[in-house]
Amino acid sequence: MRVWSTPALAVICLSGAALLGGTGLFLGALFLHAAPANALSQEYRQELDAVVYPEFEQNWKLFAPNPLQQNITADARVQTIADDGEVHTRDWAALTAQDIAAIRGNPAPSHLDQNMLRRALDFYQSTHPTQDGSTGNGPRGELAEEYLKRIALQRLGRTVGGERVLQIQFRIGSATVAPPAWSREQADTGVQYQDLPWWPVAEDDFRGLA
Repeated sequence: MRVWSTPALAVICLSGAALLGGTGLFLGALFLHAAPANALSQEYRQELDAVVYPEFEQNWKLFAPNPLQQNITADARVQTIADDGEVHTRDWAALTAQDIAAIRGNPAPSHLDQNMLRRALDFYQSTHPTQDGSTGNGPRGELAEEYLKRIALQRLGRTVGGERVLQIQFRIGSATVAPPAWSREQADTGVQYQDLPWWPVAEDDFRGLA
């Protein structure tokens, strides 16, 4: 049987203690971050956020899960200008439907198809609390608009039908998730649309887009 020297045993014990301590602190930070607000989590909110974000973010609460109760969709359309100066309003492009089509039947769907547009919508709605499209949180609201716009422009391109894109508009659809077949609950599952304002499109909006 191998006999460890005293210095080796000390190193092993100290390393094990540090590993267990670090694991305990990490799990404790995750617990406090997901738990309901309390004095400890409020006092160390900045430190907890530094541990959790962005790799370990969670979109649910530890003691009160709140699953989505609505299906949210995003469509976009653009206005283009022809060589003779005539402006045309194009048909709606179903952005969310494109992502769903890419996910359905795919055994290993892309993280971008699953989450990018959905998170962009969450970001937009969190910074635009009113229904008229006005920005509610200053620079963060402007950033949310720019992010949503660039996602759509990456898919639609600089031109549509051979004409340069002038501006873009989004509409957000929301529909209540239908109750299960065994439930007696009645719910209106029709889609309700919110049309956002037209946003101008500049060449700088395509910067860095493939």
